[in-house]
Amino acid sequence: MTRLKEKYEKEIAPAMMQKFNYKSVMQIPKLEKVVVNMGLGDAKDNAKALDSAVSELALVTGQKPIVIKARKSVAAFKLRKGMNVGAKVTLRGDRMYQFVDKLLNVALPRVRDFRGVSTKSFDGRGNYAIGIKEQLIFPEVDYDKVEQIRGMDIVLVTTAKTDEEAKELLRLFGMPFANE
Repeated sequence: MTRLKEKYEKEIAPAMMQKFNYKSVMQIPKLEKVVVNMGLGDAKDNAKALDSAVSELALVTGQKPIVIKARKSVAAFKLRKGMNVGAKVTLRGDRMYQFVDKLLNVALPRVRDFRGVSTKSFDGRGNYAIGIKEQLIFPEVDYDKVEQIRGMDIVLVTTAKTDEEAKELLRLFGMPFANE
């Protein structure tokens, strides 16, 4: 069992139960999954860029990513249906908790001029999205082997019904929210 999962069961769940007056333990919000997405605009021209992005995403998450293909053609972007446009990983269970632990305690503090993450990135249904400008904040990525600096989107999907519940859950996990 991961450290973050133990923290959830021993500290977070009872605190949430007390704060929101849930009648049943099944009402307590929890992390359902984490989706890490890397969009690659240059992948349609450069197949090597896709391979390096997939390998970096696999290093960071510990799971093999799937390649995302374009759903429809867009002439303005010189994009045809079926072309490779990105890679994504969906993490659940222990891998999810390990990734979130690494994100909160190792990666985010390594961001230059970091003052916390925005509280405005909730979607209204209890999910939270973070955009990261460079993959170098993760310790697994070797700076010398990086061909191009790429960003990624990380979506934390919770079972919370409201943004207030999700924010409290993530705050208890240790999410460094900015004082806005």
